[in-house]
Amino acid sequence: MPSLRELVVGPWRAVAVLGVTQILAWGAVFYPPVMTVPLIAAERGFSFTFAMGGFSAGLLAAGFVSPSVGSLIDRYGGHRVMPVGSLAGAAGLVALTYATHPAAYFAVWGLLGVAMAASLYDPAFATLGRIFGAKARQPITVLTLAGGFASTVSWPATYALLQPLGWQGTYLVYAALLAFVAAPLHAFALPRTRAAHDLVPSLGAAAPARVRPAAGTVFGLLVAAFAAYSFIPSGLSAHLLAIFQRAGIEPATVVLIGALFGPSQVAARLCEFIFARNVHPLVMVRFAVSLLLLSFVLLWLFGFSTAAAIAFAIMFGVANGLCTIARGAVPLALFGPAGYGLTIGRIARPALVITAVAPVVIAFVAERASDPVALGVAAAFAVVSLVCFTLVRR
Repeated sequence: MPSLRELVVGPWRAVAVLGVTQILAWGAVFYPPVMTVPLIAAERGFSFTFAMGGFSAGLLAAGFVSPSVGSLIDRYGGHRVMPVGSLAGAAGLVALTYATHPAAYFAVWGLLGVAMAASLYDPAFATLGRIFGAKARQPITVLTLAGGFASTVSWPATYALLQPLGWQGTYLVYAALLAFVAAPLHAFALPRTRAAHDLVPSLGAAAPARVRPAAGTVFGLLVAAFAAYSFIPSGLSAHLLAIFQRAGIEPATVVLIGALFGPSQVAARLCEFIFARNVHPLVMVRFAVSLLLLSFVLLWLFGFSTAAAIAFAIMFGVANGLCTIARGAVPLALFGPAGYGLTIGRIARPALVITAVAPVVIAFVAERASDPVALGVAAAFAVVSLVCFTLVRR
């Protein structure tokens, strides 16, 4: 662990700064739509599907610009790129309160998508890769520990703000936090240093660790693996609690089951940091996806009982917590720190596209077939992800 001095004046300051700004970014842009979109739809006269489609459009926009954002961070640093993401998020949230026309509504979500691409996990990982180089895995793990609390903070805060301020006032508060807290932290508190891999090596310097180029079959398998996995948290996060409730579990119990997901993620990341920091991230991500598949098998064997639902939520949370770390650690281990930001962005593009469409697919399957079939579709994506991860060699 870093010393107090390293946290204040050394490169580890980046982890502390990004820990705060990740909670703000996820909490202001990504998590509130679950509560705010129904209110926006009712006030603007949109259908719920159309209103949520704006959020999906934002995720699509994020996917398209992610490689460019990663490349800019490689070149200029997170301290120059991420403040723009925070300010774009603030501008988008303010504009959302005025966007009454359907076209304007979708355009604003496009701007918010660009903000997400420049302020959520992927640019944060790219920033840490630029600062720490090949030693970025531990900082990435610590950052995800902080980021795991974003939903825990955002949903209660959003609920509390909606009562006196409405959705417009809530978004204006979040816009102020992004503009006056997150953006200055990114601009002035993130370290300017960059890892040695970006410097010209001196004569006699040790040869770098052997890594693969970020291209070819191995890269394609990795992109497919993370894209297939991204379907599951996106699709299930939007529908899992409703599926449990339709299965006959009491609503209050369903809410408690849902609350287990966040702490399970954080606990898994803490265990990885303490016990598995030297385990190759490919081994870790294969274990995580296997655990997720086992959780689906558990539901099929024991049905939608309360005990099975609790076990599923915990196992799902553990798997997702480890897969989030792997999203930053596996590309670093396989392809090295040079050009890491661009690599992360290229992996993020298809994953964000699938993240955008997954809730619609799960809803369509559940409506046309059944909830078990919808879960079967999610499990099929987990199988694809595990096969791709298994085919990737170190």
